[in-house]
Formats: sequence, C-alpha cells, structure tokens
Amino acid sequence: MRERASGPRLVGVGMGPGDPELVTVKAVRVLREADAVVVPVMDTGEIGRAEATVRHHADSAKIVRVVFALNEREDRARREAAWDAAGARVAELLREGDGGTVAFATIGDPNVYSTFTYLAHTLRELVADLTVETVPGITAMQDLAARSGTVLAEGTEPLTLVPVTAGAEVLKEALAGPGTVVAYKFGRLAEQVKDALRRSGREGDAVWGAALGLEAEQLSTPGTPLPERLPYLSTLIAPVRREGRGGKL
Repeated sequence: MRERASGPRLVGVGMGPGDPELVTVKAVRVLREADAVVVPVMDTGEIGRAEATVRHHADSAKIVRVVFALNEREDRARREAAWDAAGARVAELLREGDGGTVAFATIGDPNVYSTFTYLAHTLRELVADLTVETVPGITAMQDLAARSGTVLAEGTEPLTLVPVTAGAEVLKEALAGPGTVVAYKFGRLAEQVKDALRRSGREGDAVWGAALGLEAEQLSTPGTPLPERLPYLSTLIAPVRREGRGGKL
C-alpha cells in the first residue's frame, strides 16, 4: 500500500453522476477520513449533485460549501475571480488542518471535465508542499451505457468524448469518424445535436439521458428523437454500427 504523504493534502473525489450507490468504497473512506469535505455550490446556493451524494456517505458537519462559477461561461473575469476566491477559501482550510486532508467532491470523475482541475491548479500556487491526489469516479457515459444497455467500445474501436460546449461542428467531425461518440453538456444545443445525428446516420441507435440516478431522470431508448431542449448536463451516446460477434477485432 502506498504510504500517505505528510503535509497538507487535497484529494479530488469522484462522486459519480448522481446515484449515491455509484460511489466507490475508496471514495467513501476518503470522505469519512478527511478533515473537511468541500462541495462546489453555484451562487444561487442550492444543493448540487456532488453535495447530495456526499450527504449520503459522510458526516454533514464536515461539509464546507464553497461558491464556484459553475454556470458562468461568458464572463471570463468573473469566472476567474470566483476560482481565486474559492482557492483562497480552500487554502485556509488546508492551513487550518496543519497538515490535514481536504477532500473536494466532484460529480463524475475529477480528471474528466471537472472543476477540481482549476482548483488544484490554483492551490498549488497558494499552499506550500501541497500533495494533490484524486479518487476516480464513475462517469455519466458509463452510467448511461449501463442503463441503456449500450456497448461503448469493442475490439479496436476508438471511443471519442466531445463536450458540445466546444460547438456542434466538433461533434459533427467526431460523428464522421469511426467508433462510438459520446457528447457531454449538449442540452442547450439539442437541436444542433439532433441535426448532426441525422446527417451522420446515427440517430437510429443513439441514446441520451439527463439527471441520471435522480428523481428528475430522463432516459431515452435507442432512436428516441431529441427534444428541443434538455438540461445542460445531458449525455448522448451515438454508437458505431457493428456486424456480428467480434466484428471489430
């Protein structure tokens, strides 16, 4: 077993897509052993997915709610000011702990399109001798694949993950290539995604979902047309056509 580093320690912990059962045993242990558990909060203050999942597994008394600009995509200055403020708050927690551990709970996986990346970057410059670690989490594409019975990849197939916040053209390019394509964060551009699927000929096998594992869950069957609008954090899987068993080996 790897020896735990001494000094201040920041651990990004993957909380999965929303279902509190989709959290690893290691993630639960880290949450319970941490001196504080930071959860990201929008400036509107509601409980987010990461916080709701943490509350299923750890003492709520150690939760520290820190505002992040999670919904800010246009105003770069405001977004970076929020990151700086959040980093300063977490730096205080790390210094207060005198070498303790602060866990940061993030939906999905901390190394896949996560706010944790920006926080860790900020804190490395603020806290001397900081050790940064991550605990992997189940991603939305894995949960959607399991719930819909969709195989993500076989044999030599590539698997392409595209954030549609980069624009629908990026998705179109991916759909024109080989292998399964997964689209994240496409809810506000659902109409453009629908058009891209139609043009690629993949609309008949595609599945999509939103709020997976939560009361407001939306989950399609293969070929269900996309509505005009979905929640921002929606996921789409457009599998490649396969012929027979082991055809992609």
